[in-house]
Amino acid sequence: MRVYKSEYKDRNGEQRQAAKWYVEFRDHNQIRRRVPAFTSKVASEEMVRNLVKLVGYYKATGGQTDPALTRWLCDLPQKVRNKLITIGLVDPQHVAVSKPLLDHLEDFRKSLDAKGCSTRHVELVAARAKRVVDACGFRFFADISASRVMSYLHELRTDTEVKRGISAQTSNFYLQAIKQFCRWMIKDRRANESPVAHLDGLNVKTDRRRDRRALSVDELRMMLATTRRGPERKGMTGPERAMLYRLAVETGLRAGELRSLTRSSFDLDGNPPTVTVAAAYSKRRREDTLPLRPELAQELQLFLAHMAPAVPVFKMPDRKQTGQMFRADIEATGISYRDDAGKVSDFHSLRHTFISNLAAGGVHPKVAQTLARHSTITLTMDRYTHSYHGEQTEALSVLPDLTVDGDQPVKKTGTDDDLPDPVLGSCWATNRGRDETGRGARRLINQKPRRSEDHDLPKDKSLSPVKINGGGGIRTHGDPKTTPVFKTGPFNRSGTPPAMPRKRRRLTRLAQSILIFQPYNFRLAGDSLAALTLLYANLISSVKRFLRRYQRSIRLETTAKQQPLRGGWPTAAATYMIC
Repeated sequence: MRVYKSEYKDRNGEQRQAAKWYVEFRDHNQIRRRVPAFTSKVASEEMVRNLVKLVGYYKATGGQTDPALTRWLCDLPQKVRNKLITIGLVDPQHVAVSKPLLDHLEDFRKSLDAKGCSTRHVELVAARAKRVVDACGFRFFADISASRVMSYLHELRTDTEVKRGISAQTSNFYLQAIKQFCRWMIKDRRANESPVAHLDGLNVKTDRRRDRRALSVDELRMMLATTRRGPERKGMTGPERAMLYRLAVETGLRAGELRSLTRSSFDLDGNPPTVTVAAAYSKRRREDTLPLRPELAQELQLFLAHMAPAVPVFKMPDRKQTGQMFRADIEATGISYRDDAGKVSDFHSLRHTFISNLAAGGVHPKVAQTLARHSTITLTMDRYTHSYHGEQTEALSVLPDLTVDGDQPVKKTGTDDDLPDPVLGSCWATNRGRDETGRGARRLINQKPRRSEDHDLPKDKSLSPVKINGGGGIRTHGDPKTTPVFKTGPFNRSGTPPAMPRKRRRLTRLAQSILIFQPYNFRLAGDSLAALTLLYANLISSVKRFLRRYQRSIRLETTAKQQPLRGGWPTAAATYMIC
């Protein structure tokens, strides 16, 4: 590869150099190519480097164009791009990105029209995409920047002194239009990727400007009666408007679909009677056949008796005037156009009312979705279904009544009842409050324990005192008795315990475990309490046998030369055994 200037002879025969630089390189077929570059040598050198990258990417991917060079290809002169197409380095469809965006937008509008979309939808989407392109200053597809698009939409949402900014829903519509245009560019092989594919819309729930509400049954009856007797509005008489509103609220048909109905659209003699919307006028571009109520079918027979098959049933005005006509009728009835919650009642509210009445009547959501002709059940239940006043109050009536009479005793469940402290817990708490001397231990031993009746325990006759060999007793529903394990005398020394032998420490930990493992600490009753009490009794018997063996293995005779046992561990053990 090289960059050079060609020489030539002018008319006078003098040798001259060309104004432009030329670049020479080898293409993907190893053929030497020469293309004109720029008058700047630096730009020409940059061009030859990009050409080398373009050839390398083409050979590595089997004929693909490097996406990083898309913007560079758009900025190349038209003759150079045509030369690269002739060589075969660039796909002719890929060069379409070099066309002005306005030309692409016109092709996009034509494709929507050819797809079968309604004229209003085509013009609305194309106008929104063109407004974003013009405001952001995009000339070519490579100029489209996601950040600039979001900045422009933020400016549109900002309130000014002159007017209020657009809502979050409208901002999402503009974003959807430009994203749809970029997707069409990719599908039509005019671009490789969409620069705005990663952008997300706003949460429309935070900025609702126009929420519709469903009319109640009483409001519908009043409006139909008032409209039937009302004057002519927008070229439609009162009975015509009343029939239009009733058909809309009992079938859920949209304004455009109602406008397309003719006499031949109705099959009033069928079982059931039906109305059919042609695919050309249906929103989802499919022929829809909906059932009619028998009462409505009878009135339609009288209403359509003298109409020709191809004559439109309703001479409805355009979309804007239809909304004005409906607003005049509901205000004549005494219904406010916008209620206290800010929700409006327009012509499309009749469709909301139709779906809400289905939900209030207990219709299965899937059936309601089919009648509403929605693509998803979420749209049917979340957007079009409303709850009427009083339905929430009636729904609460199915809950159980939790009122309790003041004279009626409340049955204890054992969850929050305050049981008295167990006897062993009381003894241990009292013993810890003292200096753990022998005098305190004898006072605890001689203390008469409380009877089981004082604990307000369930009096289950199946429970009986458990007799344990060894003279001890356990805490049962009978009369417990105390049996000291050790007989200790008063100690006139400090209660600070010395270092205890291993067996003594084991005994202390075992006694503490017994304190924790008391049946009444588990708030049990009946058979569960009896089983746990028997287990507790066996544990006490095992501990007492261990204590007797341990008592025989050591000498507890206190002499003047020997130090008495300190720390109150025998006293504590004796206290644990009180039942």
